[in-house]
Amino acid sequence: MTTVMTGAEKRLEAGWFQRIGWVALAWFSFGLLAWVPFLYVAIRRGRSSDWVAFGAFALYECVTVPWMATDDSPDGDGYMGLAILVTLATAACMLLWGMFDKRILTMPALAYGAPGPQGHYQQGYPYGR
Repeated sequence: MTTVMTGAEKRLEAGWFQRIGWVALAWFSFGLLAWVPFLYVAIRRGRSSDWVAFGAFALYECVTVPWMATDDSPDGDGYMGLAILVTLATAACMLLWGMFDKRILTMPALAYGAPGPQGHYQQGYPYGR
C-alpha cells in the first residue's frame, strides 16, 4: 500500500538575476549544459512536467553531441546550427518566463483594530438608524 502525501504544492520562486544566470549557463556553453537548470527545477519542485522538460533537453544532448562528433564536412551542418539556435531560444524562454513560479506578495498581519489597506475601520452602529 502506498501512502499519498497531501498538502501544499512545492513552489520554486526565482529572481531575475537567477533566471538570467541559468540562461547564461545554457548560452555560454553553446547548449551543452542546457539540461542543468531543468534538472535543478525538477529536483527542487518534483512535478512531472519538470521531469519531462529535463528529459527532453537531456535527449537533445544525447542526439546532438554524437551528431556533431560524426560531422565530417568542413563547413559544418546548417541543420545542426538551426537546431542549436532553436533549442537555446526555447530554453531561454522557458527559463525566463515559464519554469519558475511568480512571487506571491503577502500582506503583513495587522494589529487588532488597526486600519486596513482600504482605509480606517469604522465600527457599525449597533442600534440601527
